[in-house]
Amino acid sequence: MRLLTRPFRRSYATFVESLKPVPRNKLVRVRFAPSPTGYLHLGGLRTALYNYLFAKSHGGHFILRIEDTDQSRVVPGSIKQLEEDLNWAGVVPDEGPSAGGSYGPYIQSERVHLYKNQAQILVDSGAAYPCFCSEKRLELLRREANRLRQTPKYDNKCRNLPKEVAEQKIKSGEPHCIRFKLSPLTEAVTDMVCDKLEYQPCDNEGDPVILKQDGFPTYHLANVVDDHMMVITHVLRGIEWHISTPKHILLYKAFGWDPPNYAHLPLIMNSDGSKLSKRQGDVQIRSYGERGIFPLALINYVTKAGGGFRNMDHDKIYSIEELQETFDIESMHKNSCKLTDRLGDYNRETLKIAVQDENQLGEIVGNVIKMVQDSYPQNKDLDVNDEHVRKIVLWSQNRIQVLKDLVSPSLSFLWNVPSEKQICDSNIDADQLDLVINELKKEISFTEDVIKVVLKRISEENGIPFKKLMLTLRTAMSGLKEGPGVAEIMDILGKDSVITRLTRAKLYLTNKHRIVEFHKQ
Repeated sequence: MRLLTRPFRRSYATFVESLKPVPRNKLVRVRFAPSPTGYLHLGGLRTALYNYLFAKSHGGHFILRIEDTDQSRVVPGSIKQLEEDLNWAGVVPDEGPSAGGSYGPYIQSERVHLYKNQAQILVDSGAAYPCFCSEKRLELLRREANRLRQTPKYDNKCRNLPKEVAEQKIKSGEPHCIRFKLSPLTEAVTDMVCDKLEYQPCDNEGDPVILKQDGFPTYHLANVVDDHMMVITHVLRGIEWHISTPKHILLYKAFGWDPPNYAHLPLIMNSDGSKLSKRQGDVQIRSYGERGIFPLALINYVTKAGGGFRNMDHDKIYSIEELQETFDIESMHKNSCKLTDRLGDYNRETLKIAVQDENQLGEIVGNVIKMVQDSYPQNKDLDVNDEHVRKIVLWSQNRIQVLKDLVSPSLSFLWNVPSEKQICDSNIDADQLDLVINELKKEISFTEDVIKVVLKRISEENGIPFKKLMLTLRTAMSGLKEGPGVAEIMDILGKDSVITRLTRAKLYLTNKHRIVEFHKQ
């Protein structure tokens, strides 16, 4: 009984021969197989990362495979975005749509002829059969099950359809799908993370569809065929697929293939215990990058929830190489795991590590310069020379969580001088500014500690309340009433910039005084 309506471009035997598969016990091969239905989110990154770390910790290969057999849900451009997100995070595939490889194509819609061939093999062996039930009949079965408060399932009506009847229906062009015959599983399903699963699909479910009427496979068939043909040795995937594993084991047995080793990863939850959802725009990997999160910070954020590592220090930022060395699938938690609230802390610690490398520091300085110019496009007098920005980045590493904090209102003084209106509307004293300018010009050493001594001396020798002097200087330099200490502001701005700002403020106040006196005359 032939179910295919068009010939293959090459025979299945020729295809298999061309693969020249590596023996499973020689090379660890894992895959990350997302559907291109949107952007990569945090849960998907965790699955990809753990596959990557498992492969690299065993000297193996990490494969990216795109499962796009449900064409109605495919989002244009999402495959490219998935690859960009993985590369950004440092989880780079050894094989995949762009990387290529010996086991392609790596997009399922380009492998449809293989699934049809495999479905035919199952039909010919008696392990599968064509099903001609209409959608209307299936809907009636669902309604009846719901009325009886039972779990809806197919009643296997077409399983025992005589061969000649099925052939005649196919010959006449009657629409049909292919269903797999479920049978008792003789042993429990073992897992590297979860407990043994003793679940009999044949007692709880109807025979599943493995090839749809449109000729595209369902997940169950495509994933089993691809994992075998791509010589996948270990499958690390989300816990939601655990219950489907017995069906997949039965498919492997029906083909006469050895199944891979399975590890089902626990759910990753929000810090409040709610379920992570693709609908949360802020859990998309792209959004983290846009918010200024470093890739390594995000990787550490994910790995510190759920286990999987030996002797992990939750305060330390680990490199990808260090994570590879400490990865241990047997240390994975079985229960759902919560993310922490420490992503900002991890990003700050990652920044501290990055600025120690001259190349990374140079790149960060360039990014900050562009960010400042984009944030204040109307300001033509921005202080964004390399030396000044480098000093600010080094100064800020203990103060900020993301680089974008450097253009927040509380730190805008780093780049902008107070306006004339800000100065003139304040109650600061021009004579106090003059005293400070003259004293600062004398100082050769311009450090925070030295500045504190000088300002204290000016206050005491001239009878100016220290708090009042600090408010005057803060307003003249930054236009802010609160923020870093005045001596610290001076230190980070530098001597020339401080004197320029104070002189400009003094000039504004002097002009204001002259205008007032003119109107009095």
